[in-house]
Amino acid sequence: MPNCQRFWCMRGLIRCMLAFFLVFPGISLLEQFFPSTAWVSLPLGPSRLQAQQIAFPIPASTRETAADRDTLYRELARDVDALQRELGIYKRVIRLVSPSVVHIEATPLPRYQMRQDIEEAGSGVLMQLPGLPEKTFILTNRHVIKHSDKDHLRLELADGRQLQPTKIWTDSKTDVAILAVHGQGLLPAHIGDSNQAEIGEIVLAFGSPFNLRQSVTRGIISAKGRSNLDLGDGEVAYQNFMQTDAAINPGNSGGPLVNLRGEVIGLNTAIASSSGGNDGIGFSIPINIAVRIMRQLVETGHARRGFLGVTLDGYFDSRAARRIGLPRMMGTRVKQVTSPSPAALADLQVDDVILRYDGKAIDDDHHLISLVKLTEVGKRVELIVLRNGELLTKVAQIGTLDDASH
Repeated sequence: MPNCQRFWCMRGLIRCMLAFFLVFPGISLLEQFFPSTAWVSLPLGPSRLQAQQIAFPIPASTRETAADRDTLYRELARDVDALQRELGIYKRVIRLVSPSVVHIEATPLPRYQMRQDIEEAGSGVLMQLPGLPEKTFILTNRHVIKHSDKDHLRLELADGRQLQPTKIWTDSKTDVAILAVHGQGLLPAHIGDSNQAEIGEIVLAFGSPFNLRQSVTRGIISAKGRSNLDLGDGEVAYQNFMQTDAAINPGNSGGPLVNLRGEVIGLNTAIASSSGGNDGIGFSIPINIAVRIMRQLVETGHARRGFLGVTLDGYFDSRAARRIGLPRMMGTRVKQVTSPSPAALADLQVDDVILRYDGKAIDDDHHLISLVKLTEVGKRVELIVLRNGELLTKVAQIGTLDDASH
């Protein structure tokens, strides 16, 4: 036999031996490590290697018997039943709250009808004030109705009934509006305590996004104490919003933000969006603030603003903050103290830097002004101030501007 043919025969023999010693021990090892696995053999291919086999595992799902599948279906049903108990809470909340949600259509007055930035639809929620159980009101946002009047508003309940407001009160600085209504069998919502709401708490947002009435979305409270937001024409000067990722879109404005107890804890007001729709950041007025404004408007015709009695330094910036030992811009510096005032009685002094107010860290002067204006008159609040490098705690009882004139 020529040397060349002998070489190729030897090479073929070596390949066969390698295949035998590599493949069959491999199958044995696989069977050792996966004894419960069924295996299928595939032929390697043509000619002389056809007798050799490669093993692949068969997925368990393809080997299940009818009895196995029945067992899996029963297990799935059991798990779904457990989940339904949780989802049942959402259903009950929706069933209880939906009759209190109002769809609002606000036809613009003739002088506004050519404007493109006007919302003509929004939402509201039926409310009763403690102490006034015989009267029912609709709480909503001022921007929903501000280009209309009571004769051009159409209010529709979940059952299709329509109402007509008899009187309207509004507060532009907080974007709160109240409509007095009359009707048989009206079901006001339960009012919660927004001070007790915590970040991470599950909430439901009700309303009419894009005119899709009686819609509900779910999310959590993602932040609290949001302020300095650029809202529309800038009229909403006093801000202390809760932030939520529950979907809020145009038409949701004025609708309730509800906790899992079915209590209203916020009034959906605005969104942060680059598209005009929901981007996962919505803002709600805490219900404690909205109801307090509501009561003041109904009882006195105007909202009472909290008053501390300090003039703040608008030039206090990050450079000034670092000069007094702060790591960055925070708080706001007192430029002047009115006397008499709650600030004077609390021993606040010129050049004090107010860092915290009522447990909230202060971002800047606008933030403090909003918090003070939205504080209930008569409430005692704790202030943390920096004075000559020392942190001090002061307590002030918030008054009104009228108190300073006496």
